[in-house]
Amino acid sequence: MTYKENKILKKLPAHLKQFINNQDYDAYTPVDQAVWRYVMRKNVQHLTQVAHSSYLEGLRKTGISIEKIPNMYGMNRILKDIGWAAVAVDGFIPPSAFMEFQAFNVLVIAEDIRQLKHIEYTPAPDIIHEAAGHAPIIANPEYAEYLRRFGEIGSKAISSAKDFEMYEAVRHISIVKEDPNATSAEIKEAQERVEYTQNNMGTPSEMAKIRNLHWWTVEYGLIGTLENPKIYGAGLLSSIGESKSCLLPAVKKLPYSIAAADLEFDITKPQPQLFVTPDFAYLSFVLEQFANQMALRRGGIYGLNLLIESKGLGTIEYNTGLQVSGHFTEVITDEFNRPIYIKTAGETALSYRDKELIGHGVAYHTEGFGSPIGKLANINIPIEQMSPYDLEAYRIREGQNIKLEFEGGVTVEGEVITGTRNRFGRILLISFKNCTVKYKDEYLFKPEWGVYDMAVGSEIISAYAGPADPKSFDLISHVPAEKMRKRTVTSEQKPLFQKYQEVRDMRENDDVDEKALMQIFEYIKSKHPQEWLILLEIYELLREETNRETVKNYLLSLRESTDVYNLIQEGMALAEEEAIV
Repeated sequence: MTYKENKILKKLPAHLKQFINNQDYDAYTPVDQAVWRYVMRKNVQHLTQVAHSSYLEGLRKTGISIEKIPNMYGMNRILKDIGWAAVAVDGFIPPSAFMEFQAFNVLVIAEDIRQLKHIEYTPAPDIIHEAAGHAPIIANPEYAEYLRRFGEIGSKAISSAKDFEMYEAVRHISIVKEDPNATSAEIKEAQERVEYTQNNMGTPSEMAKIRNLHWWTVEYGLIGTLENPKIYGAGLLSSIGESKSCLLPAVKKLPYSIAAADLEFDITKPQPQLFVTPDFAYLSFVLEQFANQMALRRGGIYGLNLLIESKGLGTIEYNTGLQVSGHFTEVITDEFNRPIYIKTAGETALSYRDKELIGHGVAYHTEGFGSPIGKLANINIPIEQMSPYDLEAYRIREGQNIKLEFEGGVTVEGEVITGTRNRFGRILLISFKNCTVKYKDEYLFKPEWGVYDMAVGSEIISAYAGPADPKSFDLISHVPAEKMRKRTVTSEQKPLFQKYQEVRDMRENDDVDEKALMQIFEYIKSKHPQEWLILLEIYELLREETNRETVKNYLLSLRESTDVYNLIQEGMALAEEEAIV
């Protein structure tokens, strides 16, 4: 199914579009379709009683069918009416990219679907989890705004190197567990890798903490009261196992608060506790509480140190609005631990209001950038607040040789070439030639290095992950190296899949052939005696009492001899409710 843009998707930057796949709808097998139908029918029946009221209404609004796997680009025609869109992706994508998609009101949907043996739960993101779990709830405006805002804030969270290790470990186990050809040794190794990484994460990063908030709300959230909570988290909505077990007393219910940011989760196991929010508006309240603790809003030495420790591409913003994006390597502080000089290494770009300043991209700042922070010594007016008269009075003008001494001890001495101003006429940047920059006896810049561009600003008000202007850097080809393993239909599977398709055709065409159904039943008994799902679909369609009793008795015996007792039991109950008689 070819990916088609609409007005929402057209706004996506290129570095997000690289994650988008074409949905290969023809790759879904008749068994996949049966898995979707079983989960959806069972979920809708159960969730009517236990899910937030927005869920069933959202299914209708988003155009998600119970009977067949959705064409997500067909969904887009309906999603646009609530201001959202959907795209197909290959399994887990990096958390920052996932959240940035949300900031653009785009729901990412893993196009694969869980295997029949993982019908109750899978650690891998799949189309059941994404389309049937996330999509319906975004029809609620308050929740949709929470998701969008979460994306804006979460995509700015600063990660650690350990976060990337954890992401790769989780992605790998999700791939391995959904690969029917994976060996038990391979699964065991992937599980041990996740457990080892989880136990050796060190101090949680901003990204790790906000990912926790995402997990305990968007994925595994409950809403209402502690005594009578309802489900809204997509992980619960899409799991026919946990959507039931999560409401049992054995799962502890906690009032949702910012404390959830410090509680880790294990994606491979049922959750021992869940958080309950009183309403969707409270989710946004806690999110803003968390954002107030982030470098995004704190800036200063706190934010600079986080960026340096992360070793990733990040941005700082001066109080003038000037943004410096690059890999931060060093910050010099004064005796009060206040930042007085910052350095980046390698490609750096300068921006204002998220737009790169002309002439100050990575092609110009190829070897890094350094600049003082703070006010001039013995001068009450910060440079950024100086009027043209003040600048003239302090000899900060074109062609003037000048020595600027900052309160922290940094000196900048050279000939002023020009200044860059914002749209309000306030100065953002001063360029010098023949310039020497020193801190005590340390040379920070020498005349022979070329033109020195000095950022203007007395403080750093923000620090966050990623560039101010994504167009400044090459962010393409950063998709995960390990791909989801595509399942292939073997020659042994083809006859079974054909039987699934024949049953499906009878139901969809309302043309039931009783004799043909019983022939398929006998074939399954003979060739695939443990195959239970197709038998449930046959049982649902049969009209003649004798045939129904024959299939029912076989299902009852199969129920007792397999580990899918509840699945068969509940499937029979559904079939009996909806039987054609």
